[in-house]
Amino acid sequence: MTATIFDKPAVEERASSSLPLRLTLAPAGTAPTLIDGAWWPRSRDLTAELPALTAVLDPLWGRITRVTVNPAFWPVIPRKVPVAGHLVHVGWFKAEQDPHKLLLLSYTAGRWDLLVIPPETSPDTAARLMTAAADPLRVLTASGLIQEAEFFRIAAEADWDSTRERVWDSEGGHGAGRRISRSPAQAVTAAQAVTAQIPAPTEGK
Repeated sequence: MTATIFDKPAVEERASSSLPLRLTLAPAGTAPTLIDGAWWPRSRDLTAELPALTAVLDPLWGRITRVTVNPAFWPVIPRKVPVAGHLVHVGWFKAEQDPHKLLLLSYTAGRWDLLVIPPETSPDTAARLMTAAADPLRVLTASGLIQEAEFFRIAAEADWDSTRERVWDSEGGHGAGRRISRSPAQAVTAAQAVTAQIPAPTEGK
């Protein structure tokens, strides 16, 4: 059985604990692989994010008693996180653990590995990663899946730029580079028109 809970991006004002968990798991009974599924947390706060994750995984895998992370993407790593009915012990490894992976140890079922999708990932890229991580034929590591998704994102952007350029050319844009003589008044008007089309910078971006 595949447990998949996936929703649209959350409104920032709502607490992470009150929102649906964004998780996908590989079908039960498939051959062991490097990744058992993917988790898309809403923040990099383990204390806030782990309770919702274990609430879903405990009934499926047995009680999660310990998790480990790579500190590269987690600014604060608590030693223990209180979840429903018990505590989860948290550890970390640098060189030994893939930075994009969360390792979970269950009291009864053993070890599970999840791809951790960065919270700021776009919905399209996150959906692609969710699908790839749950594919029974997957062979990539967590970081390998992230790199593959980035490759697809860059390729899609390059294709969009190429398409936009072709449309520009088809509409006569190829002549835009030619020098056009303008009077000073015309030049000022043109500059104002271009400025009006440029959106004002957004604070924090």
